[in-house]
Parts: sequence; C-alpha cells; structure tokens
Amino acid sequence: MGPVKQSVQVVNFKNIEPIALPGGSWSRMVLTRANLPNPQSAMGYSLFRPGSVTALVSHAVEELAFVVEGHGELRLEGGVVPFGPGDALYIPAHTWHAVANPGEEDVIMVFTFPYAEYPPTERR
Repeated sequence: MGPVKQSVQVVNFKNIEPIALPGGSWSRMVLTRANLPNPQSAMGYSLFRPGSVTALVSHAVEELAFVVEGHGELRLEGGVVPFGPGDALYIPAHTWHAVANPGEEDVIMVFTFPYAEYPPTERR
C-alpha cells in the first residue's frame, strides 16, 4: 500500500491564493501543475457573489463545471443558460461565456480543464 498512498495528493482549497473576480467573487485553481507533480488536468473552485458578472472568456480547451450551491446563468454570445445546484455544465472549447449571479445567494462552482493549469484564455 505504500506506493499507492504516496501517489495520492490532498490539497485544501483554503491553502490556495484566491484570484479576485468582479463584485467580491473569487476563484482558486486548486489542483494544477503548480502543486501536483505531473497532472493531465486542472481543477478549480469559484464563489460568485450576488449581483456579480465575470468578463466574457473563451478557453482554448473545454471546461466542465459542477454547481454546488446557488442559482446563476452562463451568458453566451447567443443567449443565456440558467443553472442551479446539482447541475453539471459542459462548455466547449472556444465558447465565449460569462458567469452571472443575478440572485441573492452565493453561487459555488467546481470546474475542471483538460490542461495542467488554467488554460490559454481570451478575454473581452
């Protein structure tokens, strides 16, 4: 059991510096190349405060997200996609999107990329 146990890594999100987002919101890239020996993907955790909206972004790779708490919406070039607790989101690569929290409670989301850190991203 020794080698298996040694290969498992545990990283608490509170030990990762937050990345400031609009309206007091933040994200943390919890599992990345920065704190794992050779990952093939990355995972993050975001908290979106009520009334906040991120800038439009387009990632070079797909993004998978899971909504832990709260109701919000993805704002796309072609419309709006509402989401709530328990929803899993698939955002294809090169899709312009923003996360908005028009509600009165925090939105908590866990997200992943098939990239060892935050992927190359365009912003508007």
